[in-house]
Amino acid sequence: MATYVNNLRLKEIATGDESGTWGTSTNTNLELVTDGFSYGTKQMSADANETFTMPDATADATRGFYLKITSAASLTATREVTLGPNTVSKVWLIENATTGSQIITIKQGSGATINIVKGSKVMLVTDGLGAGAAVINANPTEVGGSVTSVAVTGTVNGITLTGGPVTTTGTFTLGGTLGSVDLTSQITGTLPVANGGTNSTNINAARQEIALPALADVHTSTPVTLVDGQYCVAGAGSITFTLPASPAIGDSVIIKDGTGAAATTSFTVARNGSKIASSATDLTFDKNFAEITLTYIDGTIGWSV
Repeated sequence: MATYVNNLRLKEIATGDESGTWGTSTNTNLELVTDGFSYGTKQMSADANETFTMPDATADATRGFYLKITSAASLTATREVTLGPNTVSKVWLIENATTGSQIITIKQGSGATINIVKGSKVMLVTDGLGAGAAVINANPTEVGGSVTSVAVTGTVNGITLTGGPVTTTGTFTLGGTLGSVDLTSQITGTLPVANGGTNSTNINAARQEIALPALADVHTSTPVTLVDGQYCVAGAGSITFTLPASPAIGDSVIIKDGTGAAATTSFTVARNGSKIASSATDLTFDKNFAEITLTYIDGTIGWSV
């Protein structure tokens, strides 16, 4: 009895069979061998997965070296094309000539598969290992050329990047919520004021960007007129500290007794036209080593201590 277990599904005549007629089968086999070097077309009958099976001892495009796959309908999603039987080990050059700009996935068994994007050609091998048969990419390594398909996925600091495969068209998508960012190693540059930042990399420049004067330490034993944001350390002696004129709500200054002599030689905080704690009187600072913060509230309260 003849068998068809070879990779081109040729008829193998058993010993003693087809006496006087074996030449016909042999001639058919020779024709099918030449088909193995030929070009052929197979059409997917619908917008669905398809199986193309090489028939026994019968001419068919699946026996050819170059197989062009078309579709009767426009494909709306990636479709699988299974090459059978799953025992055929063969080299193929396959073209995705389907309509609909979709990928076709070439498979043989439950093993590895190969994706071919619309308009592309891929040389591949079916290993013919039965139910677990795999498809292997056999494209030669090229120098130059172009990328025909890119797919991405990944997550960094809570932000995900997904998408693809992108061929001639397609998109990548960013999603998620940013988190766990190391501000010292993963952030550079400055954030504009309009975006909630200070457009600066140091505190004094930042204060100026948001219309506050620079924060400066003042060490003094002589009278001084303060500006918003100053930290003033007083030396020995009776010193007058004059608060800023025409303060804005939220302005603040800090005064500290730096020598521990305030109880003996007190300081005077001059209100400079604004009230201090709702009182139209200057403030006497007489606590050794104390530190006070004065914040301007409004015209009624003036400076809160």
